Amino acid sequence: MAEAYVLMNCELGTEESVISKLKSIEGVKEVHGIFGAYDILAKIESDRVEDLRETITWKIRKIDNIRSTLTLMGIKGQM
Repeated sequence: MAEAYVLMNCELGTEESVISKLKSIEGVKEVHGIFGAYDILAKIESDRVEDLRETITWKIRKIDNIRSTLTLMGIKGQM
């Protein structure tokens, strides 16, 4: 199982709508609004790293009002 955590910055006041859209994406296991340098944290899981990358690139990063993302991928064997 491949997993990644995606930190997101979004336009002010759009956090709830972005969270709602994230929850509808297959592979998104958890979504949290957070305080600090980023606005949202999402945990993504997939059987294959390639599917994980496609979910992040073509589904998550294309959501309206997301300004930037930072992806942290787990290291196999150190989870």
